[in-house]
Amino acid sequence: MKQTPQSRRLNEATREALANILLLQVSDPRLAFVTVTGVEVSKDRRVAHVYVAAEEQQYDEVIAGLESAKGRIRSLLGSELNWRVTPELRFFLDTSIDAVARISTALIDAPKTLSIEKDEEGYPL
Repeated sequence: MKQTPQSRRLNEATREALANILLLQVSDPRLAFVTVTGVEVSKDRRVAHVYVAAEEQQYDEVIAGLESAKGRIRSLLGSELNWRVTPELRFFLDTSIDAVARISTALIDAPKTLSIEKDEEGYPL
């Protein structure tokens, strides 16, 4: 979907509202360490794709918790945003944080030969 300044504001307002709802108003222990990383609201505001991050071991629990609390979260979101239509929430896992962790670990465990100084042509000095 094309991003405009208005759609960015809508997405960010929705993300902030959902983050506050999950942090302060939903008491499901499965959702204790969930982070809302992004939201994409459709042009007509009927659907919101919500991207959440959690620990890799808790993916199934988090999705189950979000699905069971979806109605309450949507109700609280509707009262928070005061839009004519409250969007249907569709939750997706954001696994980019896991990829960053794997890359970070790979860089820490890089072979020592990569740190040897090389000349312009790539040969060791």
